[in-house]
Amino acid sequence: MRAGVALLSEKGFSATGLEQILQQVGVPKGSFYHYFTSKNEFGLAIIDAYADYFAKRLDRAFVHTNLSPLSRIKFFMDDARAGMARFDFRRGCVVGNLGQEMGSLPNIFQEQLHGVLLDWQRRTALVFAEAQSVGELDARHNCESLAAFFWIGWEGVVLRAKLERSPDPIDIFSETFMALLTR
Repeated sequence: MRAGVALLSEKGFSATGLEQILQQVGVPKGSFYHYFTSKNEFGLAIIDAYADYFAKRLDRAFVHTNLSPLSRIKFFMDDARAGMARFDFRRGCVVGNLGQEMGSLPNIFQEQLHGVLLDWQRRTALVFAEAQSVGELDARHNCESLAAFFWIGWEGVVLRAKLERSPDPIDIFSETFMALLTR
């Protein structure tokens, strides 16, 4: 699963062959089919595994009670930037990568990916609501819309950072987004 996540975060689903994953981990193809009936079933399991991993990552960033709510959002962006830098900006988001491939994937992928994004939005909206409750974010903001806006932009930023192999898109987005919130 980890090898699948790593390769899908770098190359995407269509460009990653099962042989490539299995060879990397030294697993025979017959053993793969003992656990999964198809590459699609494996892909859905990868989405679940990545969603669990990323939810824990968000929780770790968003639960920092020693940071203000908006500082937690910034902490998440900085942490994600550092994570991408560790792999020279070759790896992106599995959910974003698969979303880019929706035209060639079964509809069940769309439903699952959308559900993951909605979960991330919900977690982020809670942080924005907390920021409103402590006076850090203007009460006129709709927290759910703001969270959706964040994730729409963030997935684009990750794609662009991967494309440019550079932290610049992340830095631009992070700085601008935080400035818009505190304006």
